[in-house]
Amino acid sequence: MDCKKQLQSVLRTSSSEMKPQANDIEHERRSANYKPNIWNYDYLQSLSSIYDGQEYERRVQKLKEDVRIIFANAVDSVATFELIDSVNKLGLASHFDMEIKEALDTIASIKKKISSPEEDLYTTALCFRLFRQHGYEVSQDMFRGFMDEKTGLFRKNTHINIKEMLELLEASHLGLEGENILDVARDFSTATLKESISSLDSDLAKQVFHVLELPSQRRVQWFDVKWHINSYEKDIHMNSSLLELAKLHFNIVQAILQKDLRESSRWWRNLGLTENLSFARDRLAESFMCSVGLAFEPEYTCLRKWLTKVVILILIIDDVYDVYGTLEELKHFTNAINRWDVSETQQLPECMKTCFLALYNTTDEIANEIQKEKGAWNQVLPYLKKGWIDFCNALFVEAKWYNMGYSPSLQEYLSNAWISSTAPLLLVHEFFSMGHEVTNGMEDFLEKNQEIVYNISIIIRLCNDLGTSVAERARGDVPSSILCYMREADVSEEIAQKHIKDMINKSWKKINGQCFNQLPMLQSFVNIATNNARVAHSLYQYGDGFGVQDRDTRKNIVSLLVEPLSCSTELNCQIMENGSICQL
Repeated sequence: MDCKKQLQSVLRTSSSEMKPQANDIEHERRSANYKPNIWNYDYLQSLSSIYDGQEYERRVQKLKEDVRIIFANAVDSVATFELIDSVNKLGLASHFDMEIKEALDTIASIKKKISSPEEDLYTTALCFRLFRQHGYEVSQDMFRGFMDEKTGLFRKNTHINIKEMLELLEASHLGLEGENILDVARDFSTATLKESISSLDSDLAKQVFHVLELPSQRRVQWFDVKWHINSYEKDIHMNSSLLELAKLHFNIVQAILQKDLRESSRWWRNLGLTENLSFARDRLAESFMCSVGLAFEPEYTCLRKWLTKVVILILIIDDVYDVYGTLEELKHFTNAINRWDVSETQQLPECMKTCFLALYNTTDEIANEIQKEKGAWNQVLPYLKKGWIDFCNALFVEAKWYNMGYSPSLQEYLSNAWISSTAPLLLVHEFFSMGHEVTNGMEDFLEKNQEIVYNISIIIRLCNDLGTSVAERARGDVPSSILCYMREADVSEEIAQKHIKDMINKSWKKINGQCFNQLPMLQSFVNIATNNARVAHSLYQYGDGFGVQDRDTRKNIVSLLVEPLSCSTELNCQIMENGSICQL
């Protein structure tokens, strides 16, 4: 019997046949007490938009021409910098790649030839940030002119310029290892903004809080774009063409994402896993949002489809290891994964057989689809299998630690946790989903960029630990990085959390050192790879974004996938009523 038929056969097993097995009676299964899925299938299928018509695309092309004229008419470098910054924040950078590059090239060549008079701190910080973000060589020494030579600190002005401080703080988070001036800049701007926030007007205070909460370098761009559009609309220097383009672009992308979500929702329902795996998280919408955070652009529909499948299977498999399986069962399950052999699952409970078959078939389907979509090479599957094998072996190590009551050192924990973080598994799917050939590309990339893979993995793991450690400790899970450090260094939880946050900061510096200087052919992949770390910040900023659905994650899904922006270009069409919020 082939594997697909086996899966269908298992899923047809009636609830009366799925009685507790002897092993279930002898071993009381754990529970994470995850709440049921709040996103109704019919509701997700009902999502639609008026912004998928050609009339809106024609309007977009006209507005893009208007914005190109704005680029051509920019009066000086500051105006150009501010325009580029607005275009980036409004999610429009991919439409103006050529104009942005030409503008920055021109300014860079002028700065090399002419020793310009000393600029203000705002312009210097904005210039530094944009040049570094776009891969130009730029030195932290640009800020020395604003520092006291004796103390090595930034000079304080009588009048605090909030705009300068915001820009300085954003620039400081692009620092590399050893750039101590940017560390000083971060501490100075952070302290100044915190002292000033209570005296600011409402809109400016919101901007300050937004940056203090999480700098743009660590935010998912598309998750943030609606916030920036609303903020830009209140700017007295707002350009109406740019604003209309941003709103229209957002709504058009949202229409595409709704279509992708409907397709993923149908796949998940047809797979039928949720009816048989009550212990696991049913999180289709959240998994899809992760894929959007990695790549929101319309051309990445296939990548989003494949990654949504990978992420939701990661959650299921993680719950098998963390919640459901006994150590003996997990040993057999891991052996089946290592051998990639369905016959090795015969001794397992039906629900674990179901999990394996779903993983086996879905991975095979993804590999075949990647080969069909991206090129006729047949070496994708071994890499995808290895990703899952490494991930499951790391989870098995954690399961053994839990069953032994073993508390590893922080270093021992991280040597395994960077793999169980899911980043290496996700990255291998992302690499091939973007059409990079197998030949020597994958091996060369991993060999030359192992550090960036490791640091992305560490950030995901540590953000996860900061957001979920309280719930995991209550369940008695294997110790997190926080608990490992508390025991190892004999410190309080507060001190341990600070240490973990410092580790995240150091990992970002290492990522910064590599993500701004990639070859053009790999730059898109590196941007998406780095988005894995940004999605982790978003998911775990205020708790467990997967385990708990009805907080910030829900708000993000509604804002980005359900509610369009009010746009002047509605061409006498009414927004569909089912664009309203679902009743959760």
